[in-house]
Amino acid sequence: MVAQELSALGHKLEDIEKRLAAVERVNTRLEEAALTTARAMEQISSHWDAVYEAMRRRDESQQAREH
Repeated sequence: MVAQELSALGHKLEDIEKRLAAVERVNTRLEEAALTTARAMEQISSHWDAVYEAMRRRDESQQAREH
């Protein structure tokens, strides 16, 4: 009876190990997606900074012409 219980526990442990491995694979993919998203957001932010800077320079040059 003890051997049967140990065998059953061994099978449960194998199942848990398989599930943990699957979770680790998903976690790795999620981390990669988060890094990709962060890089993309940084690029978008950089582009918007350039747009705002160009708009600011244009406004300053227009104001200089008006004075």
